[in-house]
Amino acid sequence: MTIDVAFERFPILTTQRLSLRQIEQRDAEDMFGMLADEETMRFYGQPYHSLEEVREYITLRQESYAERRDIRWSITRSDDDRVIGSCGFHHFGEGRAEVGYILSREYWGQGIMPEALAVILSFGFTEMGLHRIEAIIDISNKRSKNLLLKLGFTYEGNLRQRYLLDGQFLDEHYFGLLRDEWHTP
Repeated sequence: MTIDVAFERFPILTTQRLSLRQIEQRDAEDMFGMLADEETMRFYGQPYHSLEEVREYITLRQESYAERRDIRWSITRSDDDRVIGSCGFHHFGEGRAEVGYILSREYWGQGIMPEALAVILSFGFTEMGLHRIEAIIDISNKRSKNLLLKLGFTYEGNLRQRYLLDGQFLDEHYFGLLRDEWHTP
C-alpha cells in the first residue's frame, strides 16, 4: 500500500452521519460562508473576501490533487450535500503526511470533526499505508489541541515563532500519531 491509492480515483469516505468527497466548484457558496467567517478562520488564515477567492481556492485544491501534492475532502452531512467543512492530508514525506481541517462555526461542538478525522486517519493508515500523521496547530487553538488528543495524537513539542500572522511571529504546537498507536474512537 502506498499513497498512490488516494490519487488513482478520488476516494469517497462515509460515516454514520457524514460524507466526505472531493471539493467542487459548485461548493463555492457553501465554502464562502465558512472561509469568510473571522472566528472560523482565526487559526486557519486570513478570511476570504469574495466568492472569486473561494473559487480560486477550490481550483488550487483540485490542481494540488491532480499533482499528487495533497488530498482535501469536503465534509457534508449524509442527508445534505452542503459543505460544512473540509479536511485532508498534505506535506507528504516518506510514510508520513500532515493533516489539516476546518469546520463551519455553526457545527462546532457536535462531534463532526472527530468523526471526519477518524475516517480519514483510518484511510491514511490502512489504505494509503502511512506510518505517521502529523498536525501543527496554533498554540492558542485549544479546541484543535483537545481534538488531536482525543484522537490519540501525542504532543511532541513547540515550534517557536514558526509562522507570521498579522505582522507577528507566533509559536505552533506539533503533534504526531503513529499507525500502531491508532485506534478508531
